[in-house]
Formats: sequence, C-alpha cells, structure tokens
Amino acid sequence: MYVLGVDIGTSSSKGVLVSPDGTVQRSAVREHTVDRPGPGQVEMDGRIWWQEFAELARELGRDVEVGAVGVSGMGPCVLLADADDEPVRPAILYGVDTRSTRQIERLERELGAAEIRRRGGSDLSSQAAGAKIAWVAEEEPERYAKARRLYMPSSWLVRKLTGAYLLDHHSASQCTPLYDVGRLGWHRPWADAVAPGIELPPLRWPGEQAGTITRQAARETDLPQGIPVITGTIDAWAEALSVGAHNAGDLMLMYGTTMFLIHTTAEHRTWPGLWGTVGAAPGTYNLAGGMATSGAITAWLRDLFGVGYRDLLREAEESGVGANGLLMLPYFAGERTPIMDPRARGVIAGLTVSHTRGDLYRAALEATGFAVRHNIETMRAAGGDIRRIVAVGGGTQGGSWTQIVSDVTGLPQEVRVTSIGASYGGALLAGGLIGQTDVDAWNPVRHVVSPRPEAVAAYTELYRLYLQLYPSTASLAHGLADRQHR
Repeated sequence: MYVLGVDIGTSSSKGVLVSPDGTVQRSAVREHTVDRPGPGQVEMDGRIWWQEFAELARELGRDVEVGAVGVSGMGPCVLLADADDEPVRPAILYGVDTRSTRQIERLERELGAAEIRRRGGSDLSSQAAGAKIAWVAEEEPERYAKARRLYMPSSWLVRKLTGAYLLDHHSASQCTPLYDVGRLGWHRPWADAVAPGIELPPLRWPGEQAGTITRQAARETDLPQGIPVITGTIDAWAEALSVGAHNAGDLMLMYGTTMFLIHTTAEHRTWPGLWGTVGAAPGTYNLAGGMATSGAITAWLRDLFGVGYRDLLREAEESGVGANGLLMLPYFAGERTPIMDPRARGVIAGLTVSHTRGDLYRAALEATGFAVRHNIETMRAAGGDIRRIVAVGGGTQGGSWTQIVSDVTGLPQEVRVTSIGASYGGALLAGGLIGQTDVDAWNPVRHVVSPRPEAVAAYTELYRLYLQLYPSTASLAHGLADRQHR
C-alpha cells in the first residue's frame, strides 16, 4: 500500500508516491511564484495550496492504492480565514517577509523582550507569526475584522482533506508570542491581546492522525475516502524527519533556496539570535536557525551570468579555497539567525578586475559555509551538543556545496539515499499510520562528507575575517537598505 507526501514550498509544491519499502515510485512538481506587494512583503494566495495539492494527488495516485497522506509546508505562515474558511487576504509568508518591524517593537515594549523569549522560546523577529497577525490587525482592520481562524499550509490542507481544524505543536511554537513552550499550549492572555477574535486551533503532534479524507475531498483529489491524514508540520522539520535527524544531538542542514538548521535537544533552551521551539516529536525541543538566502544567491548568479550550474560548479572548483581572495556576506535579503537583521545586505569584499564568475560563485558557496558555522557556534554557546549532522535538500546533489560546508565547519555530514526533503518526510510520517515507520530502513546513509584538513585550516583563518565583515559594514548596509525602501 502506497503513501502520498505533499509539501507546499516557497517556489513550488512537491509530491511523492512512496512504496512500503520507502522507494519513491513517482514524483511531481507544481511551480508557483510569490507576490511582493511592497518593500519587505512576501505573500501568496493560500487557495493555490489546495489547488496544487489536488492536482498532485490526482497525478501521483492514479491507478494505485494510496493508504495514507502526509502534508507539510513552508512556515510559519499566516493565512487568516473567515468563519466560512474563505481567506480574508493572501497568506503572509515566514521570515522572508519583514513587514512586522513596528509590531515587534511594540510587543517587546508591552510584554517584555526577555519574558517573550523565556515563555515563547524565541525573540520576536520577522519569523514570528504572532507579530504578523498583529500587523494585519493594525494595518488592515477591515480585513482582520472578518478573520476567525489561523492556518498554515499544512493545516490548510488538513482542513480541506478532513474537515479538522488543527495545528501541530511545532508550528504553534513558531507563533511567538502566542504559544508557551514550557506548558506546550497557547498562552491565552497574550493570544487574546495579540490575536483578538481568532479561534486558535487545537494542537496535536505532526505524526498524529488529524482525520480521514472526506467525501468532498475524495471527489476533488481522486484519493480514497476514509484513508488517514497526518497533522503535518513546517517543511524544514518534515525534512529533518525524512533523514532521521530528530534525536537529541542531531543537527539537520537543509540546502535549498534558504539554508535551515535544526538542532534537536532533550530540554528546552533559549538564546538570543536563535529560535527555541518545540520539536517534531513529543519530549524533544529544538534550537533552530535559518538564513534568508543561500541557494537564492547561486540562482541569482546563474541567471546573471546566463550559464548553468554545472559550468559554474566546475569553475568554482578551479577557483579553489578562498575564491582567490574574495569574501562574501550572504545577506542579500537581510538575515535571520544569528544576527536577526532584516536591514543587513550582501557584501562582496576584495573584488578586482581579475576575478572571474567562478570566483564569485565559489565565494557564494563559501559564504553559506561561514554562515552555517556562525549558527553552529551560536548553538553551542546556547548549550547545544551537536554530535551528528545530516544534510538534506537539492543542494546536496553533486557534492561541491556540502564539501565546502564541511571544510568550513570542520564537521562531517551524512547524506542519505533520498534527499527529496519535506514531501518524503510527510510520506514517512503518514507511513507510521499504517505500520511503516523505520526511517533507517526507508532511507539509509549513502555516504559521509568528511572535512579536508588543509581546507579546514585555510577556512578557519578566513572565518575570522568573515566575522569582522558584518560589524564593519552594517551601518553602511543599513543606510543603503533604508534608501531601497523609500
């Protein structure tokens, strides 16, 4: 009996049909774009999520027996809907949307920044869903007056598939300051103050059954009525599950348009510049980090130069360690952790007329490695105990990017056989509902990327320069960012 996993991402929705032994039998993608209606604003019509899910389900489930469905999606997002489950406005996306700066400042004054971190696990930042809700309430009061429910991509799909109004604990823990990480539930005094009139959803764990497919959903998707659907979660956490990086001591590195890091701990920890969240499994917690760009920079360079990734990677290899004296800050869309600065900007230092596109591409890959190391060192300062790193995502293909990150950090990375990511993680969780639960049997380790000692030494010296570059240029970057937003 097959399981279906679908993930709603920033640039596409991806689906996989997986057999009982964990083999991906079919896969399909529906590409989409986000809207950018104003400076720092990134949003999307949430109705597209269900439309693309239904298309993927009909394509992938054709002529086979599907026994369970797993869902996940980008997040934390804010899709507000009225009492009839009609969206009152487009969904506001996760930390790439930085519109809620004034609401963050107000909530920190009213609730106390230290108390928000203590109770909610994280500082308020562009990642916080609660601050985005507050933005709608303040800036679009007529729309907000119609809002009754809060959805994210995974919970929107669950509602459409089963009729259940639910959210998983992990996603809720990214709704700062609405959720109490210590008590594992909504903090009503703050929720009522920040999101008045919103009926916050009951909470479950990502792998728990949310319900079964209704007759209406079966008609729209061609899936069997009555099969179970998991509660689901945010994509990065589903990706961690897809490669078995969900036990205390594990760190997942997700190579994609943005880079995401999830370190699992056995106890709740907080730290400035990191997100302290509930884990994807009961009894676990996370120190999480995320870059605002990573693969987005390599895609920008590809489009700018008009050549393919294969040629750019070959030229980057020829450039060698240190990119012939170039050093890049990868803050091309501001930065999330650990500097939490939406006004940060990209910097390329050391340019001369002799530098090539291969040097620039190499510098971009190395910048990602330096940013990963910065996050890892911050996690360790917070008390994290990183004992194993597992890499996942499209950027693991080919090996050059993962090798550079291992060389920069000095740490090995496991790469599993299947690195499709969140859709596969959703399928794995769905498999648990019908007795298919062993991630190591489904997705064993393919190889380990080991750091090269000579490269580690060179990058350690460059990393010291990298740490100096942001504070040395921040005021200039902020001034330019302000001009860009005029």
